[in-house]
Amino acid sequence: MNTAAPIPETDTPVKGFWRRRVGDTIVGQLKQGITPQKISLTIALGATIALFPILGSTTLLCFIAGLCFKLNQPIIQVVNYLMYPLQIVLIVVFVRIGEWITRAQPVSFSIPEMLRKFHESPMKFMHEFGMTGLHGIIGWGLTAPFAAAVIYFTFLPLMKKLAGKQNLKPA
Repeated sequence: MNTAAPIPETDTPVKGFWRRRVGDTIVGQLKQGITPQKISLTIALGATIALFPILGSTTLLCFIAGLCFKLNQPIIQVVNYLMYPLQIVLIVVFVRIGEWITRAQPVSFSIPEMLRKFHESPMKFMHEFGMTGLHGIIGWGLTAPFAAAVIYFTFLPLMKKLAGKQNLKPA
């Protein structure tokens, strides 16, 4: 019989944030009967959709995916929110992939400049950057299935292990 006192949890502010926002949410859902497979799918689709290269569209897209696949809305939206910095970084990558696929001339742009132009005149912005957005969507569309699969199969064993630690039976 082990009589050692439990080790107190000493979370850093960042670790505490992740535990509260992500870990506790997932554990709560596991306790309510959501399977590790469903949570892994929610994380995978949330992260993949969150990288869609059109700013301002991912909350609605994640909501729709959650409805269509009966996924947990709080988890998919938390994942969407947490992926925002990566979305900004990958917009240029997806645009370049789309330009390469379509053999289009690379367009010089910056995200802050695009946002400024959009706020000045949305119609002029669409005329100037419509094809750039399409190239980004093409690049994202080609990489999204692979990203979703990698994320799903990475998180599935972790979710099963977490369910086991919570004395839950994964389906």
